[in-house]
Amino acid sequence: MVMQSGNGVMQNGDVVIGIDGGGTHTRVMVADLQGNVLSYVKKGASFLHKDANAKQNVHQAIQEALQQAGKSPSQVKQVTAGIAGYDSPSDEEWVTSLTAVPGLHCPKEHVNDTVVAHSGALLTKPGIIIISGTGSNIYAVTETGEQIRNYDLCHYAASAARFLAYDATFELLAGNIDETDQALAAAILSHWEQTSVAGLAELARVGFIEDQRERNRRFAQLAPVITEAAFRSSRLAQTVCDRAIHQIAVGIEMLAAYFASEEVKLSFIGSVINSDYFRQRLSSTLQKGKNKQYRIVNPAFSPVAGAVLQALSYLHIPIHTDVLHNLSLHPCSKMG
Repeated sequence: MVMQSGNGVMQNGDVVIGIDGGGTHTRVMVADLQGNVLSYVKKGASFLHKDANAKQNVHQAIQEALQQAGKSPSQVKQVTAGIAGYDSPSDEEWVTSLTAVPGLHCPKEHVNDTVVAHSGALLTKPGIIIISGTGSNIYAVTETGEQIRNYDLCHYAASAARFLAYDATFELLAGNIDETDQALAAAILSHWEQTSVAGLAELARVGFIEDQRERNRRFAQLAPVITEAAFRSSRLAQTVCDRAIHQIAVGIEMLAAYFASEEVKLSFIGSVINSDYFRQRLSSTLQKGKNKQYRIVNPAFSPVAGAVLQALSYLHIPIHTDVLHNLSLHPCSKMG
């Protein structure tokens, strides 16, 4: 079967590749032109500044995904890759190297990972996605198609997992704890294999861990402990989480001001923002929104599935309900 798209003739059996490249994992999905998922592979991080093996991780993921799908690089008609850390033209060289796989000569679209996350969550419709997990980002697409990140306004919400953990640890070292924080304090000490705050202070004095990547990774592992402690009424944890939630709310309100409609859709992505405490507290805060009214919706698709949708759209293939249905049949097309 021969198909005609806006980008020329395509054969039955041709495919697209969607990539969600994050600071922890790389997810690669191969789908046919009807949205049927043929393979899915998960490897290590794509972000060069988080993992020195980023290029190798992505290359291996692409090659394994093609092998599992039974496809050759020549059958790929489009690659769309959302890459964490792709923030400026100076990043282009290392970002484009991630998909420079031998034989893969099709058009390639490289964007920040928030772009494919938005495409998946809101199906390219206007709205704001809030990412808070390994990283932190707030990204809006307005009714006119304008793309705005909180970064563009020189704003950053320090709500990524590692920031919560650093903040909580510093509060503990500063002695800002009470009887509600005993379980949290014990968990932080246990995480660092210490038996006292004095021991933790000595570890802090030498920088915890010399390698920054490893240090950030170890701190990030503490985030679920902190959000759970906040949900269970730890004053210290709630103080830390509320600071981050306030920064997220400010970022949302700033971006919402660029929308014409009175109601703006929001979607939450990431382990931190989807924790019970964050989701409930932020939802409550936004009910008193200053600039707009907000409607929180669950993401329709995962970021890697969003990358597939963008790849199909790039080829001018209509995203009909049949395509969305086919894509939804694969479990990794959904969040969670």
